[in-house]
Amino acid sequence: MKRITLALCSISLSLSGVAHAAGFDIVTLGARGGIEDGNLSAFLISPAGDPRGVTCDAGALVNGLKAADGKGAFDNVTVPADSDYTRIGYMLTENVKGYLISHAHMDHIAGLIAASPDDSKKPIYGLPSVNADIETTYFNWDAWPNFGDRGKAPQLKKYALTDLKAGEKTGLANTAMGVTAYPLAHSGVESTAFLVESGDEAVLCFGDTGPDDVEKSTAIGDIWTAIAGKVRDKKLKAVIVEVSYVNTQPDKFLFGHLTPAWLLKSLRGLEEKVGKGSLKDLPVIISHIKYSLKKGESPQDAILKELQADNDVGASFIIPEQGMKWTF
Repeated sequence: MKRITLALCSISLSLSGVAHAAGFDIVTLGARGGIEDGNLSAFLISPAGDPRGVTCDAGALVNGLKAADGKGAFDNVTVPADSDYTRIGYMLTENVKGYLISHAHMDHIAGLIAASPDDSKKPIYGLPSVNADIETTYFNWDAWPNFGDRGKAPQLKKYALTDLKAGEKTGLANTAMGVTAYPLAHSGVESTAFLVESGDEAVLCFGDTGPDDVEKSTAIGDIWTAIAGKVRDKKLKAVIVEVSYVNTQPDKFLFGHLTPAWLLKSLRGLEEKVGKGSLKDLPVIISHIKYSLKKGESPQDAILKELQADNDVGASFIIPEQGMKWTF
């Protein structure tokens, strides 16, 4: 709890006792990367005060909704008296309106797959390569029944696999939001960053990504160019981005992930595009930290220390725990 308090201290004044007419609610359904089943990458994003949201990845879903409800994240959600659902069931089937899937690795989609038999009809949004992987890897009647609307018959058509065109904004059905997808380089796999917008405000949520320098890519830099105006106008409300390893992890063993040093180098590149001091107090939620089975300092504590030690851009780094909710 001490770690979370420290991470949130710079934004606590803006979140306490203030009615938000704009902005976003963000709920951590899954905080980790790697091996911690039931707590894998997933964030529920919705306009502030509007329960209709989408998840950015879905490594955890029902377990994440249960954890968030236990921490009071959905206390403002009223289940109709004539509904057959618990609040968890109502959130899943009525308020989660779709899924943004960055890539089809299991730790980013396992919760969706597990929940699919009892889920409601809704879209899965992804780049064409990602939706093709979902179709062939999971919804193929071998790994799992085909709950999609493509591929091997019979197609149960619960999920509409909806292709996103890179760099082009698409409305998110049954929500007050739109999304623009940007490709990322993830050690030979195409991953995705999603710019989720409500009005002129936005949240940027990254899937797994390696540093541009290591991946021999310009993907992250291209995203910074695309969203620089949002940062300049203070319309980017938060960034969700992975940091999987501490700084001692060798580049050759990153496998398409970031360290604190690589993230800070990238954020400095964004600051250069926008202007000195432009990232001060920007909430940056650190996702996909790998759970450790070893004794000693937790990866969460170590990564936060490394981020704070060299934080010359002034960002507000937040280490999430499953079930936590913020309004930005």
